[in-house]
Amino acid sequence: YGFPLELTEEILQDKGFTLNEEDFKKEMEEQKKRAREARKLMSQQNIYDNSTFFEGYKKIREKKSNANDLFETPALFSLLPDLQGKTILDLGCGVGGHCLEFVNGGAKKVVGIDISKKMLEVAEKENHHSKITYLNLPMENLSQISEKFDLVVSSLAIHYVKDFEKLVGDVFNLLNENGLFVFSQEHPLNTCFSEGERWTKDEKGNKLFANISNCSTDGLRESVWFIDGVKKYHRTFSSITNTLVSAGFSIEKLIEPIPTEELLLEFPDHKDLFHKPDFLLVRGRKVK
Repeated sequence: YGFPLELTEEILQDKGFTLNEEDFKKEMEEQKKRAREARKLMSQQNIYDNSTFFEGYKKIREKKSNANDLFETPALFSLLPDLQGKTILDLGCGVGGHCLEFVNGGAKKVVGIDISKKMLEVAEKENHHSKITYLNLPMENLSQISEKFDLVVSSLAIHYVKDFEKLVGDVFNLLNENGLFVFSQEHPLNTCFSEGERWTKDEKGNKLFANISNCSTDGLRESVWFIDGVKKYHRTFSSITNTLVSAGFSIEKLIEPIPTEELLLEFPDHKDLFHKPDFLLVRGRKVK
């Protein structure tokens, strides 16, 4: 009937039953283990397997003006080393487009992991290659991977992970000596905000400046993005950089991409990036 084991023991004993103490302790441990696994699964958000979210996300990425293709992806690839002969792990690989680009750039082997089965189905269909292995694995479970890599890359996925310190430590352990960790995430000026009006505008609806809230407080933020309750984890610049340095990384470069004058002529709506950048990109090297 779903009673806690402690209560079950009390009820049975009141009815005159006796329990084998060793079996009872064993069952108690199993129940605690199942509870831990359930809590872990609850913390591993998988919004991309939600059909409504997945379709909405695809429509955005299909637009010529989407910020990922115009700003984040070029900045990410500018931080990469020469890929010739490299072994690469892609965290939150999505549909595998970057994985295929890594192989085309000379990578010897690429492993792409993602929590979303929908994403990986597309990856296997559209971006398959003999040098690429796709794994249905959340970033929280990196310890299940035993091999080492020259480069670990992640594109716009890390802000979905609750325990950044653990993730950074796991990445450090998976890198070869002098290996690189290159990742992008939503900019802290974006992740800090969760409610109210995002912009202050004039009487004509023109954006004057971006509103921020609780920027100095790390933690969970929930928002509506195609669906309710999308969870992201805000971290300040200092939390991000100090966590990387404490784990043993040397931070070599940061990028907060903004549009060029030429790009603004074609996509003028992106001028709001001068108020606040959408993305933060980091290149760190394993040094100890």
